[in-house]
Amino acid sequence: MSRTSASPPTAGSEVSAVPAGSDVSAVEADSALTHGLKQRHLSMIALGGVIGAGLFVGSGAGIASAGPSIVIAYAISGLLVMFVMRMLGEMSAANPASGSFSVHAERAIGPWAGFTAGWAFWVLLCVAVGLEGIGAAKIVTGWLPGTPEWAWVALFMAVFLGTNLAAVKNFGEFEFWFASLKVVAITLFLVLGVLAILGVLPGTDAPGGANLRGDGGFLPNGSNGFIIGLLASVFAYGGLETVTIAAAESENPVRGVAKAVRTAMWRIALFYVGSMAVIVTLVPWDDPKVATVGPFYATLDHLGISGAAEIMNVVILIALLSAMNANIYGASRMACSLVARGQGPKRLGRVSSGVPRNAVLVSSVFGFLCVLLSYWRPDDVFPWLLNMIGAVILVVWIFIAVSQLLLRRRLEREAPEKLVVRMWLFPVGTLIALAAMAGIFLLMLRQPDTRDQLLATGALTVVLAVIGVVRQRRATAVKN
Repeated sequence: MSRTSASPPTAGSEVSAVPAGSDVSAVEADSALTHGLKQRHLSMIALGGVIGAGLFVGSGAGIASAGPSIVIAYAISGLLVMFVMRMLGEMSAANPASGSFSVHAERAIGPWAGFTAGWAFWVLLCVAVGLEGIGAAKIVTGWLPGTPEWAWVALFMAVFLGTNLAAVKNFGEFEFWFASLKVVAITLFLVLGVLAILGVLPGTDAPGGANLRGDGGFLPNGSNGFIIGLLASVFAYGGLETVTIAAAESENPVRGVAKAVRTAMWRIALFYVGSMAVIVTLVPWDDPKVATVGPFYATLDHLGISGAAEIMNVVILIALLSAMNANIYGASRMACSLVARGQGPKRLGRVSSGVPRNAVLVSSVFGFLCVLLSYWRPDDVFPWLLNMIGAVILVVWIFIAVSQLLLRRRLEREAPEKLVVRMWLFPVGTLIALAAMAGIFLLMLRQPDTRDQLLATGALTVVLAVIGVVRQRRATAVKN
């Protein structure tokens, strides 16, 4: 297998990714990127990545289905996510790469696995950019009625396209401040909620356990309602993987990943499980506002906080814009890494001044195309596209678990000093996580809505896997 060796490019130079499916090509691609993210950027990306629009908006449907038991649902899915992040952190700290889990899957299973996991995740992020743009535009047009949604989406896309085309430190600064605002907002919410639960917030009485026991009890809709809430909670955690992609462009990738992963437990427990506990303790789970306008708004309104709706709209807008910025970044770096390993068109992997600008442009255009589809074909193409990405994150998690299971023994034999982060209870912990993912797939098959998502995502995964296997066999035949 031929290898291209070259010194890191100077500023302003342009390089093409090497067409080799190897660790060397991944390292060379990352060396072409600038290392402009500081530790404070990485720490806040990790912290803010936990707080997404799914928490503020999507959790309402989960509460409406599971009732107070949503706290247990988020705790269970949160434990699974902790296991996944620990596995990903172990591999990323040992071998930091902008392709993250795609690189690890290629090393552990084969090029076809890296191809499948990487491009599936790229499609997920690009479609998500379109969704988030639409959501953000709806909020702004609510403030400025009569202005066209498409114009706001175009403006947001242009801003974040420009941010990501410039130096990576600009992306880091945007995310630092977005994440800071989200952390402040959720922290204030939790503080107010705890004060209200204790009965020390002016104008409120301690609710005790009335909302946890009343209106059908802790499990009002039985096991079926709990399952729906559990599935909703699983998909609310998407986005945590971005920190391991960003780590490759940080000043100290190993230390950054290790710190982010080690603090994942308290972040998930505090922001997700803590928020759900506060909400269902203060507000009856069957309050119509929980599902219609969101559980955080319903809680602030219940506490008599003036302007609750506008406060939450601002927070949700920040969360959506943050997600747009992070997803364009993550998609472009994943595409660049894939091309570097010979898994995509070479032009897409060109790096100029330390930024994969072609990948940024294509990722952004795809996201904007999704927005156009939502207007042109709202009844067929766009819903199909949404279903197609519905369970991609679970597919990615499975690749992460299988890769860690295979790579851990290899690391112990060949480079034990690289095991800065270790998966808990290995290999039992990894096997438990895989069993849990299989269980979630079975639960998805039981529900009509999630069944369609699972089947569409399965079709996408199979198509990508077949293409990946064919490409791998052709590459092997050429080498031989």
